Amino acid sequence: MFDKVKDPVCGMKISKKTAAATSEYMNKTFYFCAQGCKNKFDDDPLKYIETEENRSGCCG
Repeated sequence: MFDKVKDPVCGMKISKKTAAATSEYMNKTFYFCAQGCKNKFDDDPLKYIETEENRSGCCG
């Protein structure tokens, strides 16, 4: 129940246990629904991870 995470590329909710692939970036593990999402992430991780600069908001 608590092992669900969001694929940072496509947004799909997946289980950590059954994720198709993982990547390590900045000492954090990211989980993916498919190898294609992992490949996109690995090509440009900063495009997909949520940072202060990437968050949308009224003042940003």
